[in-house]
Amino acid sequence: MNISVIVPVFREAETINAFLETVQTVFPAPGNEIIVVDGGPEGDSLAAVALPRVKTIHSGRGRARQMNQGAAIARGEILLFVHADTFLPDEAPELITNLLSKDPDLVGGAFSLGIDDDRLPLKIIEWSANLRSRMTRVPYGDQSIFLRKDDFERAGGFREIPIMEDLELMTRIRKRGNRIHILKQKSITSSRRWKKEGIAVCTLRNWLIRLLYHCGVSADRLAALYR
Repeated sequence: MNISVIVPVFREAETINAFLETVQTVFPAPGNEIIVVDGGPEGDSLAAVALPRVKTIHSGRGRARQMNQGAAIARGEILLFVHADTFLPDEAPELITNLLSKDPDLVGGAFSLGIDDDRLPLKIIEWSANLRSRMTRVPYGDQSIFLRKDDFERAGGFREIPIMEDLELMTRIRKRGNRIHILKQKSITSSRRWKKEGIAVCTLRNWLIRLLYHCGVSADRLAALYR
């Protein structure tokens, strides 16, 4: 089962090559492919890509749109959506393919959340996020969601909204009666936003956005809060 790694980026020119080197190491060609989709108007992230065997496309801004466009040209049987500040374990391809090949009723899954910071508040956030995703079976994008391509297309892909597209898709999949699995191995995401904004401010804002989303507030209004 070949994997298409789809990476939506926005102004990641300074770090994109170091990130892609790690992705290529974990997901080597020719069995897998890497697709970088740049949502920046300048296309600076694509211009900076210097590695071979990486597909690059430009799209309009919006992570959902970027991931849908990457999925549209993907050739793999499995789509893996990875943020450009996230790193997966070396055994990620085997974990994904073994899981889906052994259980044809699974449409996909995600990794557990890891944060590259050992401070206690962030470890508590990490623990609580993993507890929530195991209970609800609705992971977020920083957990590196993977889906069979056929099932992704049957579900209609990501709804092209400015925020919460990951939650919306995974909730829709669950409501369809489809099963996903949360792996115990971690997708390690950067703590850069917590460092920039402050742990308390960033966390409380994220909780507020999720609460308002569940209360029916539109994604456009929530996007203004996130910025």
